[in-house]
Amino acid sequence: MILTPPYKDLVAQAHNGSGKTTCFVLGMLSRVDPNLKAPQAICICPTRELAQQNQSVLLRMGKFSAITSMCAIPSESSNFVPIAKRPPVTEQVVIGTPGTIKKWMSARKLSTRDIKILVFDEADHMLAEDGFRDDSERIMKDIQRSSAHCQVLLFSATFSETVKAFVSKVVKDGNQIFVKKEELTLEKVKQYKVRCPDELAKLEVIKDKIFEFGQKIGQTIIFVRTRDSTQKLHNTLVKEGYECTSIQGALMQEDRDKIIREFKDGLTKVLITTDLLARGFDQAQVQSVRVCVVCLPTLICSHIFQQYPNTKCSTKQY
Repeated sequence: MILTPPYKDLVAQAHNGSGKTTCFVLGMLSRVDPNLKAPQAICICPTRELAQQNQSVLLRMGKFSAITSMCAIPSESSNFVPIAKRPPVTEQVVIGTPGTIKKWMSARKLSTRDIKILVFDEADHMLAEDGFRDDSERIMKDIQRSSAHCQVLLFSATFSETVKAFVSKVVKDGNQIFVKKEELTLEKVKQYKVRCPDELAKLEVIKDKIFEFGQKIGQTIIFVRTRDSTQKLHNTLVKEGYECTSIQGALMQEDRDKIIREFKDGLTKVLITTDLLARGFDQAQVQSVRVCVVCLPTLICSHIFQQYPNTKCSTKQY
């Protein structure tokens, strides 16, 4: 559907781990003309971590091609360059977050006149009212205005009915692939719920069950609801002698990159995080996902459970 003329727009839903990234990365690589030194494909992601991960996939798949790429994400403080001093983007594929991409477009550093394909990864979050809808719509309209034949691809594992209705309006004459609601839960995922009367009891479950179990099977991700909860849980566990790391949006960019890199390299076994890593984060050694929250939104919760197809998952509630 992506590669067949007349290159119709596509809304595609599929389980995590089923090949969505492979699909749109190969689509972008196939549509790009390596002889034209200008942006021809853009992929927009909700977080810098996902953008970096997708670029890593693209670099591996395009290793033997002459196609170039750039990651458009907020700069580290040590490498910050004012946008006015940045040279125009000449890389053929740009993968980044909506804020940075919009900023580069507004400053005329990212030309859109040759864009052939525009991808929204985790599209339900990008187009949800409480997500990045405004930025996403503006980017989409600006690109379609300057490049009339741009193909729009929307990929995600989940689409709420509200977002589905909105997407249908955005992609009026495109192809649509949706998974039936009853088929969304993967059979390989085991979900458990442990009710805890208070925070102390929840902490005891984490220490006695999660760490004991996690040390035997690989790496563990613990999701919490707020940035403050992330730091508090991390500090409490470290004080009691447990080894873990934590990540949340308030950290410096270079610190976030270091924590993710160490976790992906297997140097740390337990990672505490907010929903920053709830979407698209891929780590082969993760066998256990823990959701330690009081009122994590249902959509995020269900997405986390679909994220890691070989895990045993448990929610901690009180």
